[in-house]
Amino acid sequence: MLKLYGFAVSNYYNMVKLALLEKGLPFEEVLFYPTQSPESLAISPRGKVPVLGIEQGFINETGVILPYLDDTQSGRKLLPADPFLRARVLALAKEIELYIELPARASFGEAFFGMPVPEAIKEKTRAELLLGFASLKRHGAFAPYVAGSEFSVADIYFLYSVDLACAVGQKLFGIDFMAEMPEAKALLERLQQWPNVQRIAADKEAAMPAFLAMVAAKK
Repeated sequence: MLKLYGFAVSNYYNMVKLALLEKGLPFEEVLFYPTQSPESLAISPRGKVPVLGIEQGFINETGVILPYLDDTQSGRKLLPADPFLRARVLALAKEIELYIELPARASFGEAFFGMPVPEAIKEKTRAELLLGFASLKRHGAFAPYVAGSEFSVADIYFLYSVDLACAVGQKLFGIDFMAEMPEAKALLERLQQWPNVQRIAADKEAAMPAFLAMVAAKK
């Protein structure tokens, strides 16, 4: 059976978890927090999550795990068969990761955990997120999904990156980054109503107290 290593508060973990659920694949969740211990590094080269355990060993990096699942497992397809359309989906996913998720992550500490972030970093977050959402508005189709008519890997990245980035925008800058993207906002609201998405949200809420206790212990 497939094993998913990570923790339910991680958005990248939840990206892979949603893919597994939407494809209808049986899998086991293995609690795994990011550390630099020898035991962690034996599973994940940088001690990061998520990691997919398969018969042959371990696969790390969300951007590798999701295509692997689509190429090797049955169930709902998350990537188009056509090479050009596949490339477009993967490009949108990468753009969301690099230009929205990562800039927002730099300010997660203050936005979500009450840990002050230097003003220079927050200003960089704000500037890069404005550019990132402008890029998404230009490149995304939202017809009705991010890349077009079919749900794909790009929607998984969108779902678990844009909501966090929007929360950073509202909490730290008073900006609604999707104010001029009604189709994108409507898509996010629709996806959040999906049964598997709501299941993941419930699991995240249940896991949050233990995660916050761990964060507090590290302060």
